Amino acid sequence: MYDYINGKIEELSPAILVLDNNGIGYRILISLQTYSALQNKESAKVFIYHYIHEDDEALYGFSDRDERAIFILLISVSGIGPNTARMMLSSLTTEEVTNAIVSGDVNKIKSVKGIGLKTAQRAIIELKDKVGKNASAMELNLGTVSNRTKEEACSALIVLGFNKNTAEKAIDSVLKKEPDCHLEDLIKKALKLL
Repeated sequence: MYDYINGKIEELSPAILVLDNNGIGYRILISLQTYSALQNKESAKVFIYHYIHEDDEALYGFSDRDERAIFILLISVSGIGPNTARMMLSSLTTEEVTNAIVSGDVNKIKSVKGIGLKTAQRAIIELKDKVGKNASAMELNLGTVSNRTKEEACSALIVLGFNKNTAEKAIDSVLKKEPDCHLEDLIKKALKLL
């Protein structure tokens, strides 16, 4: 829904940023990494992840796309919610998280408050192939399409009567050509291939 919000910094704390954009104050949850990057600035461009889940909705903000990409990957792991992912990005830099996953450093990931041994192992197993040597390469692998978008597109095609494997192949074909494709366009283009 949102890619970024650009505006005047009204309030900044280690956990929360209030950004004024044309008279609207956006309350954005941030990591210590982003807090450090925004200190002593009057305005900022913050990359957004809009989290919606049952009875909870929040905006998470990041000073750069790489940190957001790591955050999106982390919350795709079972047992890591957005607050735990934010805690990880407050305790470790984006590069440290990426290196720990690539090198299989369970202890580094486990050192973060709220992450146990099994969750650390699961994060490494599930994300090792998705994370390149650096977060920029990972951003390219991920595109800007989250797993949730891909799953929603697949569900829509299944509801329309297509079988799961066929739907997934069509969606993957579209994403290879257009990794930045939004949900509606993704469904429309996948339908043309079916």
